[in-house]
Amino acid sequence: MTSLLAVSASPSARSRTAAVAAHLLRRLSRADFRTAHLRVRDLPAADLLAGRTDGPAMRRALDAVAAADGVLVATPVYQAAYSGLLKTFLDVLPQSGLAGKTVLPVMTGGSLAHALAPIYALQPVLAALGARHVVRGVFVLDRSVGLDDDGCPLLSGDAVPRLDRALEEFVAALPPKELSTSGALCAGLSGDPAASRAY
Repeated sequence: MTSLLAVSASPSARSRTAAVAAHLLRRLSRADFRTAHLRVRDLPAADLLAGRTDGPAMRRALDAVAAADGVLVATPVYQAAYSGLLKTFLDVLPQSGLAGKTVLPVMTGGSLAHALAPIYALQPVLAALGARHVVRGVFVLDRSVGLDDDGCPLLSGDAVPRLDRALEEFVAALPPKELSTSGALCAGLSGDPAASRAY
């Protein structure tokens, strides 16, 4: 079964970025993909900052990236670029840590002035890590993302159709041997989502 991983890199405990990643994973789970969510904020800060990869939590995180067929990389916009938290995690990946993988960049921010940040700020670094294909990224305004009392995502405006289009492109770009479930996604999804593992 195709394995897809979302890497969300917001330092916030109630993160809109993580909520968008969870929404995308829920959609993919309904299409019978195996999904997992790696929240970088949950990794040991000392290991991240020191670039230590031998601890059990860091090892599990790196193994999850290595095992994934496709990776969604989600980050808030900070200073017109991706978060420092994401930078520290990308720095501990091997030089070709995304080799052979299809990658979807997702960014959240407060202004449409940053709408091209996924293309100009994030896509180059993902390509430099050897990604097989970096799908055109998607930007979501903060005001389009809410959280209910349980922390589940509530998306509004045009966010959902734009995210769906990005997912369709992402699934279509997976290696040919991984495309057996793409029709379920493109045909429309319904029913309860399968649970996604969290790291």
